Amino acid sequence: MALIYSRVLLKLSGEALLGGQESGIDPERLEWVVDEIVDAHSLGVGLAIVVGGGNIYRGRDAEACGIDRSTGDYMGMMATVINSLALQARLEQKGLQTRVMTAIEMAKVAEPYIPRRALRHLEKGRLVVLACGTGSPYFTTDTAGALRALELKANVFLKATNVDGVYTADPAVDGKAKRYEKLGYKDYLVSGLEVMDLTAVSLCRANTLPIIVFNLLDKGNIRRVLTGANVGTLLGEAQDA
Repeated sequence: MALIYSRVLLKLSGEALLGGQESGIDPERLEWVVDEIVDAHSLGVGLAIVVGGGNIYRGRDAEACGIDRSTGDYMGMMATVINSLALQARLEQKGLQTRVMTAIEMAKVAEPYIPRRALRHLEKGRLVVLACGTGSPYFTTDTAGALRALELKANVFLKATNVDGVYTADPAVDGKAKRYEKLGYKDYLVSGLEVMDLTAVSLCRANTLPIIVFNLLDKGNIRRVLTGANVGTLLGEAQDA
């Protein structure tokens, strides 16, 4: 099937690597995620990934330990590097050339994030994993994903979750919650829903970058999204009232 999008930014949460564990990286889940990424990349798409670190540490939990929020956020950024290196190791073992780039320089383990260099990697068919969020505290990895998507000229922002889109309410709590197939940026921003960071959605809205929220755990879903299947929820300008 033909690609709908030629270059995409995929946002993976740290929890995507948890599997059945309480924290850390589950080997079976890592293998699942990597296989899905390899399958998607085989279509010829330019693929950059922003990965979170919530499976290891969340910056917003720092204050409970007596740590200020800024320091906690930097700790969370370090967690994203661990996840990124794990992804790189397994992706390269499967034959996919991968580069990890960090918003905070750590030359011993990864390249510094430089947009032009990242674009060059994508042009050469390499997969780029982007760690450390924006490099600044108080910004989520959702916002980092939106920013990187714009810098790297992505056609779409793919937000991978453990549910199959955006619902009218939390489907785990409200059995009557209904999934939106399409939702305007504006409607999402005023809805009070918490699937995605509001700053990230606002940034995408200001630059008319479409967002697709979908379930990563349905096998083949990344491929389906890339080839135009009706998967998840589309947030976009065309849906604005």
